[in-house]
Amino acid sequence: MKRLFLLLVLACGMTVSLQAQQGVVAPKAVETAEAAAPATDGPVIEVLQPEVDFGTIDQDSEPYRTFKITNTGNAPLLITNARGSCGCTVPERSDWTPPIAPGETRDLRVRYDTHRIGQFRKRVTLTTNAGEPTVLTIKGKVNTPAPQPEAVPAGDQGLFNNGGGK
Repeated sequence: MKRLFLLLVLACGMTVSLQAQQGVVAPKAVETAEAAAPATDGPVIEVLQPEVDFGTIDQDSEPYRTFKITNTGNAPLLITNARGSCGCTVPERSDWTPPIAPGETRDLRVRYDTHRIGQFRKRVTLTTNAGEPTVLTIKGKVNTPAPQPEAVPAGDQGLFNNGGGK
């Protein structure tokens, strides 16, 4: 009889123990699900194309490229800083200083110094009130310009000496 009573107490204890463990695990699962769901309150930055490819361009060609930024949140989006990875990559300040209203899309122009020859991959980091910084990328290759013919003929074939002065 004592064994049966001890077995019953042990079984009840294990049942209570298992239920208590399930109660502890369930709230963690709920917290994880809530953390995984994106917050919809406040500003949310969305960039249509976060990487823009200049392609292969000639030296001193068009230096500007445009990123489309949309605020998909429900509060104004403030871009507090836009910084290029070096001095050759500069975002236009007038494009990001006014707040972006909810649902509004704005262009952010970025200038790259196309006088520099060679391949490039540069980044612009946007600091906003939407949370984590947003990184935009420009890349491409700048070719040397084609050699230009000399304007004045070389040697004795000058324009003003009639073929060498004979």
